[in-house]
Amino acid sequence: MAERSRIVVAPGDGVGPEITAATLQILQAAGTPLTWDTVQLGQAVYESGNSSGVPPEAWDLIRQTGVLLKGPVTTPQGKGYKSVNVTIRKTLNLFANVRPCKAYAPSVASPHPGMNLVIIRENEEDLYAGIEHRQTPEVYQILKLVTRPGCEKIIRYAFEYARAYGRKKVTCMTKDNIMKLTDGLFHQVFEEIAAEYPEITANHFIIDIGAARLAASPEIFDVIVTLNLYGDILSDIAAQIAGSIGFASSANVGETVSMFEAVHGSAPDIAGKGIANPSGLLIAATQMLVHMGLAPYAETIKNAWLCTIEDGIHTPDIYRESLSTREVGTADFAAAVIERLGKQPRVLESVAYQAKPIKVGYTPRPAEKRLVGVDIFLCWDEAGRDPQALVRKLAPAATTELPLTMITNRGVKVYPEGLPETFCTDHWRCRFKSSAPDIPYQAVLELMQKISNAGLDIIKTENLCTFDGKPGFSLGQGE
Repeated sequence: MAERSRIVVAPGDGVGPEITAATLQILQAAGTPLTWDTVQLGQAVYESGNSSGVPPEAWDLIRQTGVLLKGPVTTPQGKGYKSVNVTIRKTLNLFANVRPCKAYAPSVASPHPGMNLVIIRENEEDLYAGIEHRQTPEVYQILKLVTRPGCEKIIRYAFEYARAYGRKKVTCMTKDNIMKLTDGLFHQVFEEIAAEYPEITANHFIIDIGAARLAASPEIFDVIVTLNLYGDILSDIAAQIAGSIGFASSANVGETVSMFEAVHGSAPDIAGKGIANPSGLLIAATQMLVHMGLAPYAETIKNAWLCTIEDGIHTPDIYRESLSTREVGTADFAAAVIERLGKQPRVLESVAYQAKPIKVGYTPRPAEKRLVGVDIFLCWDEAGRDPQALVRKLAPAATTELPLTMITNRGVKVYPEGLPETFCTDHWRCRFKSSAPDIPYQAVLELMQKISNAGLDIIKTENLCTFDGKPGFSLGQGE
C-alpha cells in the first residue's frame, strides 16, 4: 500500500461545503493516498470573535502538513475583518499564485476557443501590503512595497514553471513607465532572469495595453508574470473569458506550505441548492496532487473531468442547450466524474503531468547606501494654499547643508517654476537635498526641529538615499 500523505481541508462557507464534499468523494474514488484533517475557516470563526478568520488550531495543522485544500470563505462586511486568503498567503509566505486559464471548446462555450494560459502573480507585496494612512483632512495614502527578493522569486518561479510544463513564452506586465522604481525593479529583474532561459521567449507589456490584449486576444499569451494587484485583476478577466469562472483554480505556493482553492467566492445566493459547480476546487485539487508528487492521480482525475465535460454533463453555470446533454447538480456531476475515472477524452486534449515541485530562491545583493537629503511631508492649509507663502515659511528652516530644492503637491511640482493652474490640496512634499555625497542623519533631525519650530505640521519624512551612487528616489525636474 502506498504511503499516505496528510493534508488539511477547510470546507469554507456558502457553497464551500458542497463543492468540497464532491471533490473529496472524487479524490477517494480515485484511490489517492491522502488522509485529511478538517478545519473551520471563515464566517463562523469571525463570528466567534477571531478577526483573522483562522483559529489557532488551524494554523498548527496547516503548518504541520504543509498543504491546505480550501473552499471559498465569506468575509463579513464591515471594518476590522481580515481576508482569510490574504492572511494565510502573507503569514505563511505563499509567494506564488498560479492560475491556469483554459478554454474547453467545443464542449463549453468560449469566445476564445484557443485560449490556454497561466497567470503567475506575486502574492505578498505591492499594494496588498495593506499599509494605509490618513495623513491630512483631505489626503489618504497607501504604500506600494516591492522588494528585490519578492521580484526575483516570483519571476524565477514563472520561468521554472514554463520549463517544467513545456510552455514556450513568459510575458511580464508592469506600469514602469509611471512607477519607475517599484514596477521598474520588477521589469529589470525580469530581463535579468529571462537571460538565463534562452529557450523561452520573453516579452513585456505595459499593464494597460497588456490587459487589453489579454481581453481581446488571450491566445497570444502562454505564461504571464506580474505584480500582485495586476495579477489579481488579470486572472479574473482571464477566467471569465475562458468560459466560466467556475472552472478557475488557484495554487498558492510557498517554500514550506501551499494552499489550493477555487477562485470563485462563497456564492451564498445558491448555497444549499446543490447546483454549484465543483470544477474550480477539483482542478485546484489536481494542482495539489501534482505539487505533492502524486501526478498520476491528478492525470486520472483531470482526464475523467474532461470526459464528463466532453460528454455534455454540465452544471447550470455552463449548461447550454446547443452544447450540453444533461444538466446536473453538484453531487451528480461528481458521480459522473467518478464514473469516468480511467477514461481518456476523445475530443478535448488529455493531460499528462511530468512536472516536479518547483523550488526557487534569491541572491542577496548588498549595496552601499548614503544619505543625501530628505522629503518632508507637511499638512498645510494657509494663505490660500499659495506655494510661495509656504516657501517663505520654510525659508528660515533651510540650511546650507540641506537647502529647499523642490515642493510638490500630489506629485506635481509647484516650486520652483510652478503654474497657477495647478490644483493644490493640503498635502505638500518639501524636498531638501544636499550637493554633498553623504550627510549625517543629525542634519535631518536639526532641519525637522527648525520646521516644527516654525509652526508647520510634519506628517511624514522619507530619507533620500543613493545606492552604489544611484538615486534611490524619484527625481524632480532638473535634478
